[in-house]
Amino acid sequence: MAKVTITQIKSIIDRPKNQKLTIQALGLGKISKSVTVELTPQIAGMVNKVHNLVEVKEI
Repeated sequence: MAKVTITQIKSIIDRPKNQKLTIQALGLGKISKSVTVELTPQIAGMVNKVHNLVEVKEI
C-alpha cells in the first residue's frame, strides 16, 4: 500500500457531526496538523468524506 500525508487545511467549525468525527478518527483536529498513514480502502473512504477539509499528498 502507498503511504500518504493527510493535512487538515480548513476548520471543522460549522461542519456536520459525521465530518467532525471523521477528522478525529484520522488523527487530525487542528489546522495544519498532518498525519502519515497507509492508503487503505478505509482511509480512502474517510478522506473522500472530508475531501474539502484536507489535503492529501502521496509519499
